Amino acid sequence: MTMAYVVVVNPRILSEAGMPVDGVLFATCISAAAATLIMGIWANYPIALAPGMSLNAYFAYSIVIGRGVPWQTALGVVFLSGLLFLLLTLTKVREQIVNGIPDCLKHGTAAGIGLFIAFIGLRNAKIIVANPATFVGIGKLTDPQVLLAAAGLIVIAILMARRIGSAILLGILAITLVGIPLGLAHWPDHLFSLPHPSGTFLKLDLRSATKIGLGELVFVFFFVDLFDNVGTLVGVCEEGGFLVDGKLPRASRALLADAFGTIFGALTGTSTVTSYIESAAGVAAGARTGLGNLIIAALFLLAMFCAPLIAAIPVYATAPALILVGALMCGSIARIQWNDFSEAFPAFLTLVATPLTFSIATGLSLGLLSFTFIKVGTGKYREISPLIWILSALFLLRYAFLGSE
Repeated sequence: MTMAYVVVVNPRILSEAGMPVDGVLFATCISAAAATLIMGIWANYPIALAPGMSLNAYFAYSIVIGRGVPWQTALGVVFLSGLLFLLLTLTKVREQIVNGIPDCLKHGTAAGIGLFIAFIGLRNAKIIVANPATFVGIGKLTDPQVLLAAAGLIVIAILMARRIGSAILLGILAITLVGIPLGLAHWPDHLFSLPHPSGTFLKLDLRSATKIGLGELVFVFFFVDLFDNVGTLVGVCEEGGFLVDGKLPRASRALLADAFGTIFGALTGTSTVTSYIESAAGVAAGARTGLGNLIIAALFLLAMFCAPLIAAIPVYATAPALILVGALMCGSIARIQWNDFSEAFPAFLTLVATPLTFSIATGLSLGLLSFTFIKVGTGKYREISPLIWILSALFLLRYAFLGSE
């Protein structure tokens, strides 16, 4: 339910790049279902995948609209980046990256994602709004949507505190139903509609995508998704207690899901597929195996036929769930070694940079760079593994190479 918005939002964003809405809707659902199934069956983790929100915006606004690249060519670029994901996963390079991140950054990433999720929830609920003087400010508290979201937040929090099962789902449904007589939500005109994949299915242009001039775009998609996905995996798995001695078992299997998802998504007609931070809602509700992914994948497939029904779920109804899941994920702050500043500051920087930059990848990269600099500055350079040295160099290149992005 907390991910249902992607079925509506992703087609809206990519349609601005000139892509057919019906085709993108089909691609969104089928690629999310396929990648989520792979994650559940092959990796046995309750982490769902779908086209990433930040990457679809980069696809539409920066590449297609900003640079004038045809969307068919952009899909070819996404396909090539997916092949690169697959190659590095099969060679276990990506697994080494996941397992090589220091514990302080893993704890900081989990808490940072928690704040990130909570911030998104507060924004969706309109409790926090943009403010030209202070960047953010409190919303209009007399707004009926804000009041309903706030009421839902309290109701779900009480249900969770009383350890009532399915508290989040019950809260979302209750808030949606209450909004109908108030005119804030509505019954869908139609419950079902047939999918129309032909507009984007196999429309990618690989020949144009292989041009040397577009190589940097492949790098951008690869780099951003690599660390965004790693940050999400580490954060959600840290919250779920899946890490063993700081390492993620079956990491390569988990990373194969987004590689295949991205390749399949490009073939069907959508941007990069990645792990979703909203998976933390399922983990918070008690999901510990990939069994839940079977249900999620089935719901995504069903969503291809129930787009009007999914569109009827208002944003303010799912916002309280995100806020409370974010609160739960912040518990990892307690596991940070605050008495060792060389560990505490990188964790803190990761924690605050993730929501403030609106990017998991940026939060993780800044935290890792600070970890390297502080360890070197305090003479603890032996605590820096070869992998961290390599990642630090890559992150410096990222800010030098992608500074204008």
